[in-house]
Amino acid sequence: MAEISILTSVYNCENYLSDFLDSILNQTFKDFEFIIVNDGSTDKSRDVIESYRDSRIKLYNFKENIGIAKALNFGLSKCNGKYVAKAD
Repeated sequence: MAEISILTSVYNCENYLSDFLDSILNQTFKDFEFIIVNDGSTDKSRDVIESYRDSRIKLYNFKENIGIAKALNFGLSKCNGKYVAKAD
């Protein structure tokens, strides 16, 4: 189990998502889980995330947008780390 969980929620951000994911995944500290909640995106955000083959990523998809607060609370319930870092 990773000591750190990184948590983020995404919604229709396919144009910026690769840069964001690369930024997180290319940190010098590597021992973390990356919880991503796709909050009902209608663009290709899900496809962008699924194109990454990194075992640290744990993706959860909602069929419709439930809002950032509910999405993050759901994601928080999935975090296993001792510490949680929220990433935007």
